Amino acid sequence: MCGIVGIVYSEHVPVDPRPLRRMLATLAHRGPDEQGYLVEGPVGLGHARLSIIDPAGGHQPMNHPQAGLWITFNGEIFNYVELREELIGRGHQFRTRSDTEVILHAYDEWGDSCVERFNGQWAFAIWDKPRRRLFLSRDRLGIRPLFYARLGNRLLFASEVKALLANPDVPRRIDPAGLDQVFTYWTTLAPRTIFEGIAELPPGHNLIWEDGRLSTRRYWQLAIEPDVAARTEDDWAEELIELLGDATRLRLRSDVPVGAYLSGGLDSTLTTALIQRTTDAPLRTFSITFDDAEFDESEYQRQSVAALGTQHEAIRCTARDIGQIFPSVVWHAERPILRTAPAPLFLLSELVHDSGFKVVVTGEGADEMFGGYNIFKEAKVRRFWAAQPASAWRPLLLGKLYPYLPNLQAQPLAYRKAFFHVRPEDLADPLFSHLPRWEITSRIKSFLSDEVRRAAAGTPGYADCLAQLPDQFTQWPPFCQAQYLESTIFMPGYLLSSQGDRMAMAHSVEGRYPFLDYRVAEFAARIPPRLKMKGLREKYLLKRASRGLVPESVVQRAKQPYRAPDAASFFPAGDGGSSPEYVRELLAPERIAKDGIFRPSAVESLTRKAAHGEVIGQRDNMALVGILSTQLIVDQFIRKQPAVGEVADVARPAAAWQAAGGDMAAETFHSTSSVQ
Repeated sequence: MCGIVGIVYSEHVPVDPRPLRRMLATLAHRGPDEQGYLVEGPVGLGHARLSIIDPAGGHQPMNHPQAGLWITFNGEIFNYVELREELIGRGHQFRTRSDTEVILHAYDEWGDSCVERFNGQWAFAIWDKPRRRLFLSRDRLGIRPLFYARLGNRLLFASEVKALLANPDVPRRIDPAGLDQVFTYWTTLAPRTIFEGIAELPPGHNLIWEDGRLSTRRYWQLAIEPDVAARTEDDWAEELIELLGDATRLRLRSDVPVGAYLSGGLDSTLTTALIQRTTDAPLRTFSITFDDAEFDESEYQRQSVAALGTQHEAIRCTARDIGQIFPSVVWHAERPILRTAPAPLFLLSELVHDSGFKVVVTGEGADEMFGGYNIFKEAKVRRFWAAQPASAWRPLLLGKLYPYLPNLQAQPLAYRKAFFHVRPEDLADPLFSHLPRWEITSRIKSFLSDEVRRAAAGTPGYADCLAQLPDQFTQWPPFCQAQYLESTIFMPGYLLSSQGDRMAMAHSVEGRYPFLDYRVAEFAARIPPRLKMKGLREKYLLKRASRGLVPESVVQRAKQPYRAPDAASFFPAGDGGSSPEYVRELLAPERIAKDGIFRPSAVESLTRKAAHGEVIGQRDNMALVGILSTQLIVDQFIRKQPAVGEVADVARPAAAWQAAGGDMAAETFHSTSSVQ
């Protein structure tokens, strides 16, 4: 896994390598093994490499000289071995064993449609010199990030926003509409980001820059169409485990050791078992434990390790740890976050890195694909309740879903009816499943300043979300509608970003996700909803398929949402500690007023509650974490110019670059030294 950057002009304007190197220097954490760049006339491509496939031959940017192509690539194409053989059969010749070169030849052979043949996780840019055309692509499900900014006759792109902001011509302003989306959906809706002038290429899309024209095109979309053909549960389970097994096998392709996350839940335990079924090599596994039993899963981790016999290591995370590392977490997340859950994963990837591993297999995606979240149960119970809204016992089922939200259960019945949207008119809303979550998240907006709220106005209700739904969405079963929303908004925007790519790559660790193999995703989209959730038994088919591979205690255990301490991480009331200095500074009324995002009086009231240990509800916890992370974004990305260096040993004076050839000269460099 790597970091990529680029600058391309629409005219014969030569790229100065110095801003390109500044952009590249910000991504040292994504690619500490090697740095390289190409400058050739109007194009500059940069690459920070984490060497995993063909370490000796996979230097980037890489070219295909016969076709006049250059590429900078972040990710893995797991079926590159098979594609390489097919391309050799078509007359292509290869110089390396890397998947990067396979992409170049696939583009040469099939053009833009080459991405439809890839099984992997990617963000890459190909400069097609003969056509003076830049081709960008992002993987189907949004595992790898890709951002861009258009500045007049220039297009800049990068794996992370901080690389774009390293160019002084890119504006450094918060987009109020983007902030409004985060405080609704937990994420922005791509292409919008929280930064004005910076866009995110949506999952499953390509971008073309040609003659100064920018266009994006969708090449894949998750279509949830349940199969109505008569099939037994055993048939479904057998095909599922076969697909997952092959997806796992492909994700073990690596020239460096591969480890695995093992949380003690069904998903990571199953992927670990499938790895062990594929290889006889000893497997290293890693996990997080917590002091607080409310969050800790160490007992199930011990059971899984004992059953599977892995070489296991865990890191213990405390609330104080979260408070200390939170600024670094936000720096890598690059957007406000509403819970502290990414922080322990930041520590976990550090453990993996320090243990000598660059690659881990994880179980992310199973809940979205196979119906594991409480939000799916909740929607089902709400519909059940709405059928008899006067019932006193039907709403009690919701209490079983959220035992950790006692305040909600104590509210009057009328309040809970309004909160959970069980009125007849709510049932017809295509966003029915997510209305309670998004409404409670939206309460954070009451803390926004009047100026920001006015600036964010203009998108009524959930119109921005509705505009992105496929035409056939309203014809899908309700369970499938909920799955689509979770898989296309929450998963790429938060789970795979703030909790996934960003926390792992902060310590140069690549995550691989068998459940997000596109074949598995398309298979899951065909499974009838009754086999994903039978009654209120979540992930029914996945559990059935897991038997014999996963300890029965893990299969039968109740779903435990992954959470971490929130307010207690910043206001350690009762233990004699005090808030970290940055918390006191960024939440001080005068600082809040100066930054202008939030209302000082409202934030002061919230912080006073937190200091007295009175922040116990979901709303207040999300508001506190969201406000603090937003203030960190302003402090780190808006107020301060990033302190970045040049790529080591490559700083060349402009005169030397100009002397190398003027308007269409090529300058390339590769270094195995680290970025300073």
